[in-house]
Amino acid sequence: MDEAVRLAVDGGKVIEDSQEFAATNGFAHAELVGLCKSLATGGFITTEATSRQSLQLTKEGELVVTSGSPEAVVFGCVPAEGGIASEELDQRAGAAAKVGLSKAIQNKWLQVVKQPLSADELAAAEAAAAAAGKKKAATDRKLVQRLVGSVEDAVQAQLRAAKGGSPPPDAELAVLKKRGLLAVATVKALRVAAGPQHGNWGRKPASDLTHEMVLRGTWRDALFKPVNVDAAGVAPAGGALHPLLKVRSMFREIFLEMGFAEMPTQQYVESSFWNFDALYQPQQHPARDAHDTFFIKTPAQTRELPADYMERVRTTHEVGGEGLSDEFNSRSTGWRYDWSEDEARKNLLRTHTTAASSRTLYQIAQLAKANGGAFQPQKYFSIDRVFRNEALDATHLAEFHQVEGFVIDRNLSLGNLMGTIADFYRRLGPEFKHMKFKPTYNPYTEPSMEFHCYHEGLGKWVEVGNSGVFRPEMLRPMGFDEDVQVIAWGMSLERPTMIKYGYDNIRDLFGHRIDLGMVRKHPIVRWT
Repeated sequence: MDEAVRLAVDGGKVIEDSQEFAATNGFAHAELVGLCKSLATGGFITTEATSRQSLQLTKEGELVVTSGSPEAVVFGCVPAEGGIASEELDQRAGAAAKVGLSKAIQNKWLQVVKQPLSADELAAAEAAAAAAGKKKAATDRKLVQRLVGSVEDAVQAQLRAAKGGSPPPDAELAVLKKRGLLAVATVKALRVAAGPQHGNWGRKPASDLTHEMVLRGTWRDALFKPVNVDAAGVAPAGGALHPLLKVRSMFREIFLEMGFAEMPTQQYVESSFWNFDALYQPQQHPARDAHDTFFIKTPAQTRELPADYMERVRTTHEVGGEGLSDEFNSRSTGWRYDWSEDEARKNLLRTHTTAASSRTLYQIAQLAKANGGAFQPQKYFSIDRVFRNEALDATHLAEFHQVEGFVIDRNLSLGNLMGTIADFYRRLGPEFKHMKFKPTYNPYTEPSMEFHCYHEGLGKWVEVGNSGVFRPEMLRPMGFDEDVQVIAWGMSLERPTMIKYGYDNIRDLFGHRIDLGMVRKHPIVRWT
């Protein structure tokens, strides 16, 4: 086969149709195509894919060529004199009976007449009908008779001509297609010509220049494979960053640009004291119920809490500032209930990163006390995972990421808070230009605000964060002066990402339902 192809393209000749070439030489076309592709890779030949429309006989058409058309078969089963009963004709003609009889009647070759039954035949028919449960028996029978002495099987002749390469006129061709005897098939083939390496036919090209070739000088006469400089390189086997990690990195850069420092947030398991009590959230608050919070069974309680600070928190919860020195007195009446240390020591999966904020603020207060009361304004942020026992839907997850920031300074106001939040979102991009604030209630901030952004995909306003000014009942027990305020806000990482990239279901962005292909193909994050 290799030699036949070489000779066929030698001297500028061309193989116009590989199908015809394979049929002429007795080759399997699939094997010929495989050989041509291999030769083309080495540059010995060039190939061009071609296609053409070809008439091909169907299985039924091949049967007509060998045995005749159904109408001719049925006509041949009918005697020249007297005719034949339709039941007997069905048995003789077999599968061709129904179509053949219809076409023969249409061609006026045959006719069907009704013939009355004789007395004996009628009695037998009535007995058979009674045995079968029929009320009435047929009084006549169908007889098929010839109308002409002989016929010419034009359909068989047309199919034989088509098989030989001479298709019938369009009208007859349409009829044959409609009857399912002929079909138009697309024949794919190759046009083959000599390639640039045709003169080196049979020589195997080398893939690389070896050390041995250089030493012996054989590289001068060696044939090398062409180098495709446009070929893509091998895809790196390394992993890919999740879109949330990319967005998290951008958020972190924005916070650092605004002068914030990052809080340590590696503690997923937190005590109820730092998660709730230090924030002046009462122990009867619904958020502390099992249906909202994941509590830890083992170990169920924490052992380490600052005893003096815990007592000040207890007093503030129970009676406010009563009994505390002016240094820690919040001038509050408290929640007026019996505070439980056992409840405060319960371990849980933190419900917000504000637990890290409460720890950080306590450390700032302790540092200021160690420095003789010298207080320095500071700004902190955190981005990490939190857990809540919530029902899952398009905008809520039981496990998600929270972004939080706070500013501590003297005489801060709600205006400072709104301005800081607006500045942060202004840096995120134009998708957050539509923002509004809404009053809300938090047990540890007063005043408190929700802030919402408009989600184009969902077509509605979506809450993206909560904010407020920490209450004196939270700050004074730590030891901060009365004129020290802390403005803080928190938001999820997922919802701003949904708004930025048009996700309408948070579960497609984070969780077990995400498409790993999306992670690998996700574009580089660029907030503009």
